[in-house]
Amino acid sequence: MDLPSVVRDCLRRHGLAGKGIVAVSGGPDSVVLAHSMLRFHAEVVLAHLNHQLRGAESDADENFVQRLSEAWSAPNLRVRTERLDISGLAQGENLEGAARRERYRWLAAIAVEEEASWIATGHNADDQAETVLFRLLRGSGLRGLTGIAECRPIDGAPRHDPIVPHGPLGIHLVRPLLQVRRSEILAYAEANRLTYCTDSSNADRRFTRNRLRHELLPVIEKDYNAGIVEVLGRLAEQAHAMYADISAEAARLLAEAELPRAGAMLVFQSSRLRGATPNLVREMFRLVWQRENWPTADMDFDRWNRLVAIVQGACPIWEFPGPVRVSAKGGVIQLIGQAQ
Repeated sequence: MDLPSVVRDCLRRHGLAGKGIVAVSGGPDSVVLAHSMLRFHAEVVLAHLNHQLRGAESDADENFVQRLSEAWSAPNLRVRTERLDISGLAQGENLEGAARRERYRWLAAIAVEEEASWIATGHNADDQAETVLFRLLRGSGLRGLTGIAECRPIDGAPRHDPIVPHGPLGIHLVRPLLQVRRSEILAYAEANRLTYCTDSSNADRRFTRNRLRHELLPVIEKDYNAGIVEVLGRLAEQAHAMYADISAEAARLLAEAELPRAGAMLVFQSSRLRGATPNLVREMFRLVWQRENWPTADMDFDRWNRLVAIVQGACPIWEFPGPVRVSAKGGVIQLIGQAQ
């Protein structure tokens, strides 16, 4: 497989040009992405965030990325690195979630500073399969089965974060290797004599995703379906297309049902919401939660469905995580929440 052509075609397919940021952890996926990108695109800045979660190993990864311009005899290649104490920033939050949030916040900040229009990461087809299977086993709905998007707009930081503006930045997050198998990435690295780092935490079987990667998926591939990675990838594509249609319908419902705000209170016309399907009502309220920057981590199916019950008159009032209070009163649905 000609990976530089795959990467180039992906950027063209999504209309991405000009300067870009390539997130490089030091692992094979991101190193191969950066190397193949440089075969045809000169306006690239490599960016590495040291999460400081693996001690000397994390520092070694940072040092490796800093020396890529020398290793590849590319003196004009710019590399930006930063260190963040993720453990301190997490404050009881899941470390993986905190690291992901801070990584994308930092990448968005770098893109703004560099006046770059896109950020590329090295997610591949195996990552997609693991993500879809992981979410399926957790009982995810259609939205979760969309998996990792090949390209999407990236927003700024939460409203309380002054470093990056909130809202759309005109920057896209793209995964050019999303349809490429990990084995093909490793083959490219070997053929081009590329060295890379190995993250020891990826072998830790205490993490569910690692058990899926090293135990469940290989068994399915060997004993049930040799093409399971491709099957899960197609499922993600189909779910993504279907969910895009649902999201568009939910956005129209939001525009039609929402009434002028009453101070901090959001107001919706009950009759218009009762005329919609429960699925559309749930998705419309999901858009509201995202727009208002209310927490969604604890909004499971039962809680989203509780909103449907309020709309249908089966429940007059309920308090959701945030807190967000929702009540039905006088022909309208009222929402009062605390911005995060």
